[in-house]
Amino acid sequence: MEAPPHDPRSYDLINDEFKRRSYWRWRKQDFFPELSFQSFSSYKSALAATCPRLADRILSRSSDEYELDACRRESENAMRRCLTWWDLLWLSFGGVVGSGVFVITGQEARIGAGPAVVLSYAISGVSAMLSVLCYAEFGVEIPVAGGSFSYLRVELGDFIAFIAAGNILLEAMVGAAGLGRSWSSYLASLVKNDSDYFRIRIDSFAKGFDLLDPVAVAVLLVANGIAMSGTKRTSWLNLITSIVTVCIIVFIIVVGFTHSKSSNLVPFFPYGAKGVVQSAAVVYWSYTGFDMVANMAEETEKPSRDIPIGLVGSMSMITVVYCLMALALTMMVKYTEIDANAAYSVAFAQIGMKWAKYLVGICALKGMTTSLLVGSLGQARYTTQIARSHMIPPWFALVHPKTGTPIYATLLVTILSAIISFFTSLDVLSSVFSFATLFIFMLVATALLVRRYYVKDVTPEGGLLKFRGCLFLIIASSIGISAFWNAGTRGWIAYAVTGAIWFLGTLGLALLPKYRVPKVWGVPLVPWLPSFSIAMNLFLIGSLGYVAFLRFIICTMVMLLYYLFVGLHATYDVAHQPMEEEAKFEGES
Repeated sequence: MEAPPHDPRSYDLINDEFKRRSYWRWRKQDFFPELSFQSFSSYKSALAATCPRLADRILSRSSDEYELDACRRESENAMRRCLTWWDLLWLSFGGVVGSGVFVITGQEARIGAGPAVVLSYAISGVSAMLSVLCYAEFGVEIPVAGGSFSYLRVELGDFIAFIAAGNILLEAMVGAAGLGRSWSSYLASLVKNDSDYFRIRIDSFAKGFDLLDPVAVAVLLVANGIAMSGTKRTSWLNLITSIVTVCIIVFIIVVGFTHSKSSNLVPFFPYGAKGVVQSAAVVYWSYTGFDMVANMAEETEKPSRDIPIGLVGSMSMITVVYCLMALALTMMVKYTEIDANAAYSVAFAQIGMKWAKYLVGICALKGMTTSLLVGSLGQARYTTQIARSHMIPPWFALVHPKTGTPIYATLLVTILSAIISFFTSLDVLSSVFSFATLFIFMLVATALLVRRYYVKDVTPEGGLLKFRGCLFLIIASSIGISAFWNAGTRGWIAYAVTGAIWFLGTLGLALLPKYRVPKVWGVPLVPWLPSFSIAMNLFLIGSLGYVAFLRFIICTMVMLLYYLFVGLHATYDVAHQPMEEEAKFEGES
């Protein structure tokens, strides 16, 4: 697909170009404007050409210029550049802190890793920082709302980007639903010390889906409604409440260590090293949220400065905070006595500080509320960019002229996440969410290596073959290490061999010439850090267990069915008939 040359001034004219259009419209042409869906016969013809079209989409790649300019025209109105690095830092803090440490820590300390959950947080923190570095480089180079979706579309192609897009939407919906359920648990623990107090039990439903949660639905609707009203307004609200969170977190850590007992840390590894790694894969949920902030690049004043400072600075602070909070919890209460649903508030009640229980519960509610707000901003922008590509109807890409926010995209995620949160328990949600997140982060690290080492019409054929060979060794050896570990393989030979293969593959990449250098800011120590990120993400994915894999495969199969019948033909039309579509688009306005 040949992208038009990028002219920053062209997007500034979008508001004038579409000022006669009403935002609130519901025509078929707004949902399916592509030629394949104009009539039943055209759709039959499109289905008959599925195989060649699929081959075309698998090999197709977007470009920086197309994502930055032409693709954004689908929104008709521009998002407002109103965020600085200070906003991004606190958006990242507000979006991440509260989404996991108040949700998953108790669960994993109780049944996953015991006191060693602090090591689980450290492992996940290192992996998250590697992903943050990759996201920061892409955010500087391609500052659009699509985040990882746009990065993958440019570097790994249209088809891989769709698989990622499906998982991005799954991550968005499941993440928001999980936060809604946790918000309900904490509120219930404050009211009656029963995390299921507000839920309605239906015994005839399957376990994990038998507790209906109307409170979770209500909080999702309120948080997303605020996010739709304006980006800067949400940022200011997040800043104020995040400062309150910092004060209370300091209180939790200080009081936790004050009332700590070293005996509570014995045994430190009650579930062994495998339990630590499995919990690391699950508590990765606690670090998610920064990728949503990366989606705010299109609304950032100076992406080259603001994105690296905001993302790297916030993640460094968050990793330290999480490890201290996890250690404080497990030293304050024996891991066997930790409440898996509302760990911190119940822990303070157990040491006799009932008033502190309410303070911590309110902080947890606040933290989860800001996570919902920031998540709503990022999820809607992911959805907007996916709709701009026509993988889902472009109607969802429309930006409201007054609020400067994608209201339709926000509503889509809100409604779906509310439905999921109403039926599905937290333990079911956490494994699905972690798998989707780790999978996307692995793909982004891979895309960064592709960006550095492969440039179309520049990288020679021999260089491309060597790059593919080295990348294959990195991925295959990473999968091998994860498989051996989770199969319980003893001895060092298997790990030494697969580790050596990973090292040789990465070393081979290090010896190859790079064909693209970041213009402003880039990940240091390439290819070592991105390669290590790939290995860690695949290792953590392998630790999630059989059920998580099964759920992931089922969800992916459903996504592929949608792609073969709808998304494939829409994106093919956009790529191969741009002039006809543009003429029709202009004529209707």
